[in-house]
Amino acid sequence: MKGAHQSKKSGASESSVDPKTEGASGSSNNASNEVSNPRVIALLNQKGGVGKTTSTANLGAAFALAGLRTLVVDLDPQSNLSLHFGHEPAPDQPTVRDLFMNPDIAASELIRQARANLWFIPSDTELALVEGELALQPNMQHILAERLAPVMPSFDVVLLDCPPSLGVLTVNALTIADEVVVPTQAQYLALRGLEKLLETVLLVQRALNSRLKVAGVLLCMHESQSSHGKAVVEEMDNYFAKFRGSGLPWEDAIVLRPAVRRNIKLAEAPSFGQTIFDYAPTCAGAADYRALAEALRQRWKPVESRADFATSVGIAAS
Repeated sequence: MKGAHQSKKSGASESSVDPKTEGASGSSNNASNEVSNPRVIALLNQKGGVGKTTSTANLGAAFALAGLRTLVVDLDPQSNLSLHFGHEPAPDQPTVRDLFMNPDIAASELIRQARANLWFIPSDTELALVEGELALQPNMQHILAERLAPVMPSFDVVLLDCPPSLGVLTVNALTIADEVVVPTQAQYLALRGLEKLLETVLLVQRALNSRLKVAGVLLCMHESQSSHGKAVVEEMDNYFAKFRGSGLPWEDAIVLRPAVRRNIKLAEAPSFGQTIFDYAPTCAGAADYRALAEALRQRWKPVESRADFATSVGIAAS
């Protein structure tokens, strides 16, 4: 694995990057691309191994290829997202943990560039220690929003790779997010887990973030010919249909199409430090994530202003 990773890295920049000074091609200033109100998407599932991190990395790359200035934040202590971008942080290198625990380090110092239009904030295993430490801090739910506020105007889209749990880090992500995408597999137990996850989304929406919506479920490693899979997808469709007009955060949620087909290239790409668009751009996995990114964009409504939210949690408006 290590040899493969070293032999074909994606070339992610190891120095901090200020996106405000990087144009759409990653080389020159382009002020016209700056926005003050990016769309923030949390990719979340409390169950691991369902394709969450793979989806975050490859949707981010797909948005970047479509011309959207995209920031991906690795909030998972496993730090696998960072590997998709060929990044292995040195022991003394700041990571997303410093975003929560070190106010002397600005968010802009943590940002690395993976490719044109695509930046990321790496994680490391010590992020697992943050959950307990944050529990003792006042206003702990808003730390991520406060720390990211200065860099938000530089991006069109921000993707948050949440940990496979519903703890403090996930609540921070949901507090800043506009919408939630739930990567999962077409299995019966996924339905049970989905209901629990939606309960958490509802609690955060009511208490901390009235803008929060659920975009839908993203099917990963999908086998379209499986009778069990077909039955589960149909049940998911019927489940979401029951909530149309309910006023709940998932009233407009759907099972997103296309499903991401099981594809060995998607499993291989991280070992080479690459997204699927760098490793195997013509494979089925690349086609699926490109189509999914476009499908999400087609459903997007204007992002609500963050001005009122920023004021309510004491963040200076950008």
